[in-house]
Amino acid sequence: MKQILILAYKLLVNDKGKYTALLVGTTFSVFLIVQMTSSFAGILTKASATVINIGASIWVMDPAATNSILSNVPMPDYVLDAVRSIRGVKYAVPLYSGTALVKLHDGTYQAVSVIGLDDSSLVGRPKLLEGDIDDIFAENGFIVVKDEEFPKLENPKLGTEFELNDYRGVIVGIATVPTGALYGTPTLYTTYYRAITYIPSMRFTISYVLVQPKSDSDIPYIKQQVARLGYLALTNREYQDAISSYLEYKTSIGTNTLLMTVISFLVGLSICGQTFYTFIIENLEHFGALKAMGAKGRELVYVILFQAGFTALVGYGLGIGLSTLLITAAKLRLPEYSSRVTYTNLGLAFVMVLMIASISGYAGVRRVLKIEPFEIFRG
Repeated sequence: MKQILILAYKLLVNDKGKYTALLVGTTFSVFLIVQMTSSFAGILTKASATVINIGASIWVMDPAATNSILSNVPMPDYVLDAVRSIRGVKYAVPLYSGTALVKLHDGTYQAVSVIGLDDSSLVGRPKLLEGDIDDIFAENGFIVVKDEEFPKLENPKLGTEFELNDYRGVIVGIATVPTGALYGTPTLYTTYYRAITYIPSMRFTISYVLVQPKSDSDIPYIKQQVARLGYLALTNREYQDAISSYLEYKTSIGTNTLLMTVISFLVGLSICGQTFYTFIIENLEHFGALKAMGAKGRELVYVILFQAGFTALVGYGLGIGLSTLLITAAKLRLPEYSSRVTYTNLGLAFVMVLMIASISGYAGVRRVLKIEPFEIFRG
């Protein structure tokens, strides 16, 4: 068997034109699949940026707020008190999440996302690069997140002033967060009371109630009691999944990504299938000679599967490498580029390239098993 596989390898690589065409088709297909799915994964991660950055164990919200962190529905104050009274709750604090326009030093206006943290505990506060967290309690204090949107605020420094709805704001801290925002707006953190004072809102002002359970075993009971109040309690992971599900199934982002992935698969299949079948046809005399020399049909199948599988794996590696290099280069030049290679993306591309190899190999197997040695020698 080892000698047969060595022969299969030599037959494959000796036809440099066909071998190159097979590699190009597979590599291009994997490249497109990884690019599309990685971009989609990056969008999903950035869409849940606030949920990831705050990191609360349980999010209590209005049931209509599961679509996006930006579409929260304010809740009345009694919800906070009711949640705090539930057995198993270690603590519960309010969170404000909204948007506003700030007037910069040069007179231009810039949209921003504003996160209002609980005044007494600052649960969900970001990690500071510069400044002191206690300065957020100072008059007009705001913390700015240094991410890809940071330059839109003219790269502020400690002490930089701005206007927000005719209120004076001062940058007292520069912070970093695990994930940047998707919607292209800089993020400011301040206290809850300052946020609801500076930004006009409806009668109710609590966007979310952040809950820390005493233990994980208390989570089901807390969710049940919150549901009895008419509201929804989701764990951090469940809320991220809810946002991802909305983008996947209720917007065009998921549909477009799916269509492009399928098209990439079909492109690779058409190129590889046609090229591999042509390769088999042009080498029928070699397969016929092997059969005449006593090679069994099973061994010929191994030859074809080895050739298809070897080409698929090499093309898979080249496609992953090319895609990773392009994503890395794009992020160096475009910091806001939201693409993220995950194990899921790599696994999906691997499954699809195996399908391409299997379908291409199947056509070749059927043709080879039908040949008779006397036909080859008679020709």
